[in-house]
Amino acid sequence: MTLRVALLAPISWRVPPRQYGPWEQFASLLTEGLVKRGVDVTLFATADSVTTARLVGTAPTGYSEDSALHAKAWEALHVSAVFEQADEFDLIHNSFDFLPLTYSGLVDTPVLTTIHGFSSEQIVPVFEKYNKSGYYVAISDADRHERLDYVATIHHGIDLAQFELEEKPGDYLLFFGRIHPDKGTVEAIDVAERTGLPLVIAGIVQDRGYFERLVEPRLNGKRVSYVGPVGPDRRGRLLGGARALLHLVNFDEPFGFSVVEAMACGTPVIATRRGSMAEIINHAQNGFLVDTREEAVAAVDASSSLDRVAVRSSVEERFDAERMVDDYLTVYRRVVELHRDTRIGIEALG
Repeated sequence: MTLRVALLAPISWRVPPRQYGPWEQFASLLTEGLVKRGVDVTLFATADSVTTARLVGTAPTGYSEDSALHAKAWEALHVSAVFEQADEFDLIHNSFDFLPLTYSGLVDTPVLTTIHGFSSEQIVPVFEKYNKSGYYVAISDADRHERLDYVATIHHGIDLAQFELEEKPGDYLLFFGRIHPDKGTVEAIDVAERTGLPLVIAGIVQDRGYFERLVEPRLNGKRVSYVGPVGPDRRGRLLGGARALLHLVNFDEPFGFSVVEAMACGTPVIATRRGSMAEIINHAQNGFLVDTREEAVAAVDASSSLDRVAVRSSVEERFDAERMVDDYLTVYRRVVELHRDTRIGIEALG
């Protein structure tokens, strides 16, 4: 019997995202992979999303792309849409964070939630409330919360065909991600300046004050340049052309798409030893795990000696989107069976 899945994506950005939108990117890659496997997928996303699945769109576009949209109002309409149709599906896959869990007790359809990290400890009580009735997937072992139960850890996958190996990179360093204190933009500038190599900064400005105070004054167009958000059409070339990607984060990174994407191009990654980085980076093989800026500077010099073919090979199987789809299909079938058995047990007791 064909599995009927509702995949609930965020609506901050379109699916797939034009530039930034890691959760939307995940939703797109998984949806398209599931459709290819013959799964009956309904994607709940913005109305301008592009997919081979059946699309249900409430918000006309992402509220981060159109400031005239009231984010909370459209989120309410968006989340309610999937639960009002819940009996049409064998499983609802929530990739939207904690809010949809508050609807889950009102329907009989099992709800699987991919937890893309915790924006704050303040949201954890919602996950705790539905811990026994819901099903949670972590995107890295490092991001598992001690007070929650999980059915699996599934690392994200990428479309490797979009990232070609570059064996002869340019001589610049790259910061690729949202410009925010958490992501270590200033730290990347500091390290690049100490190495004498140019730094290219790419990504959305998420913290305008941080950018204007600490990043913008150091932009000079030569040693430190900002190229803005970079979409799929330019991403591979920019990542592949770098000597190394600087990912000097100041928080426990749940995953990090750009880390895997860089390595898929053969580009080593120099990352702070926090969160999931030790699960993705094999120290001195496809990148370097560092604790200080001094170690990061030394790693930049050492990165040129790494075999870029081996760097790409290190992610080809572990972080391929096809592997991710396989893992989720296994979990889907398990959750549907567990939920059915639980329901039968409750009915027998009644």
